[in-house]
Amino acid sequence: MSEAATITQQAKSNLAFAFLCLPKDRRDDMVTFYAFCRVIDDLADEPDIPMEEKRAGLDSWIQCFSPNGKPETPLQKETLQLRDRYGISNQLFLDLIEGCESDLNPHRRFANWDELKEYTYRVASIVGLISIEIFGCTSEQSKKYAVALGHALQLTNILRDVGEDLADRVRIYIPLNDMDRFQYTERDLIGKVYDGRFINMMHYIAERAEAYYQEAIENLPECDKRALRAAEGMRRIYHGILKKMRDDNFQVFDQRYSLPKWKKLVYLFGTQLGF
Repeated sequence: MSEAATITQQAKSNLAFAFLCLPKDRRDDMVTFYAFCRVIDDLADEPDIPMEEKRAGLDSWIQCFSPNGKPETPLQKETLQLRDRYGISNQLFLDLIEGCESDLNPHRRFANWDELKEYTYRVASIVGLISIEIFGCTSEQSKKYAVALGHALQLTNILRDVGEDLADRVRIYIPLNDMDRFQYTERDLIGKVYDGRFINMMHYIAERAEAYYQEAIENLPECDKRALRAAEGMRRIYHGILKKMRDDNFQVFDQRYSLPKWKKLVYLFGTQLGF
């Protein structure tokens, strides 16, 4: 088994789960791309990796994508080959690395949605923009779909992971002005104060995610529907997680929301069959 396949299999991610919708050749390339994303994300987020090792690892990837850069590992070589095979912009990979690299500072705070939106674009929308090239999309409108869906998925992750992010060096991704709007403080969040203010704030941010899910649906081009089946499977799965959290009033301090495997399969096969 290749390094990329091993990384993807071990991750047990919804994204990797959605690859079932893809033809084998594109599925293999998405496995490589997913492994790249997983490695970059782990270098930025994994608390057990020493800071010096994190920076060295990210610098190695930045060097890999620089002019005259040479791959140092099999995964780096496969990722560069994937980039060249599909003619994907090199800058997209560098911007994605930069977005993940910003997570090295756990004390970073986002003043407002505009600041957070820049982050979600880099770590999620760019994943979509690269993925649609691998999927074989031909419409320019698919780029709008990818950007909107990236924001929606990342916002869903942020809402779901509030408790886990607090446990991981007190990471906070909720914009400060959203907390101010509901008179809910950073101290309240760190103290895991669960009250009406918190619930209303989470529903407010969920509405933002809902708007981006709707924007993605509105920008799904007819000519690329088949190519975007994996992405649509992801949309349905993550939208299902968001709905589950909303119905439960965001008990995110005590649990991590997910969908059972059978429901994920229903969403994926439904997308595959066109319903």
